[in-house]
Amino acid sequence: MKLQKEEHKSFVQRKFDRIVKRYDLVNALASFFQDRLWRKKVASFFKNLDGPFLDLCSGPYTLSFEILKNKREKLFALDLSLEMLLYGRTKKSPLLKFIYPLRGDAERLPFKDNVFSGLSIAFGLRNLPDREMAVSEFYRVLKKGGLLVILEFSMPKNYIIKGFYLIYLKYYIPFLGGLLTGDKEAYKYLSQSIQKFPPPEEIHQLLIQRGFKKLEIRSFTFGVVTLYIYQK
Repeated sequence: MKLQKEEHKSFVQRKFDRIVKRYDLVNALASFFQDRLWRKKVASFFKNLDGPFLDLCSGPYTLSFEILKNKREKLFALDLSLEMLLYGRTKKSPLLKFIYPLRGDAERLPFKDNVFSGLSIAFGLRNLPDREMAVSEFYRVLKKGGLLVILEFSMPKNYIIKGFYLIYLKYYIPFLGGLLTGDKEAYKYLSQSIQKFPPPEEIHQLLIQRGFKKLEIRSFTFGVVTLYIYQK
């Protein structure tokens, strides 16, 4: 089982390394430019917090920048893909001076206990093979009263919308991603990972079992995205 998990991480890392330069573009086009609105909502929960912050599975700092626009605090951006972190450093933004990039595994965080006042992870939880371990790590590194904000894909409950969404996932996403990045397999994986991801009710139970307190769960865009706001 451990070998399978490590192979999964290695696969995900290789795929993200390959698509990095078109990562933000594909996200924007695939979401019909809704992704920025989703991230703005995540960032809004950090504006009343003091740092430091931790942005997990940060990619090229897309969410990190949104958070820092509201509150300029020290932010650690951690990702398994070194190429994503390096590409993020090429972006022209004065906010880069607040970002401390770190290549690492979200299931084994290289931080002491009770460090961060806010932790975010956008579209990364489903890529972690051991979510129980990851959530325990989130809890460990957050300060008491610290905020956990998760943004993740989900399946719509309405069966008509769900039917259209499945067509979109199976055909449109691999086509678009393959066309723009040359790696259709990466976006087939994306599609499959969304379909296999547990419903919000199961994620809620996982977070509660690990000691988090629910503040709010919101769904966006007909239920294709869910926002989880929890507190240590």
